[in-house]
Amino acid sequence: MLKFCGQDCCSVDANGRIKLSPRFISDFTEECGGEVVMHCLPEGAIALYPEKIYLEMRQNEEQAAAQAASSVVFRRSMRRFGAMSKSESISRQGRITLPPTFRKYAALEAGNEVCVVGIEIGIEIWNAERWMAEIDKINEHALEKGEREMALDLTTPNSQD
Repeated sequence: MLKFCGQDCCSVDANGRIKLSPRFISDFTEECGGEVVMHCLPEGAIALYPEKIYLEMRQNEEQAAAQAASSVVFRRSMRRFGAMSKSESISRQGRITLPPTFRKYAALEAGNEVCVVGIEIGIEIWNAERWMAEIDKINEHALEKGEREMALDLTTPNSQD
């Protein structure tokens, strides 16, 4: 069965928690025993990754100490990841607590609907309005890319009909 696929809607409770669907709880339980890393994305959502996935993403930086010593851009990237990431556990009830600063960053308010979206390596938690805008961008991009690909096919010599 596919892991971390699909999407659900839920709401943020008064304590800043959301309840994950049984499908996503099962995926995290199998992958990491419910221990996750929460990370604020530049797009304005919160990602939850199994810790090993998060570490894979971060360990691709070779000679991090040397880069940090010589690169303002690299230090800023490290600051962003350090400040915008947090280890967390999914509760036995399948809830995850979103820290107040993360909720504010992602525009997730108590009582409001959020979309929980599978991304194959984890999940993302979106303000419902932001998610609709993001999916519109994704679809628009795919259509424009398809149009360019089709136009190129018509202008390429020896293209097959």
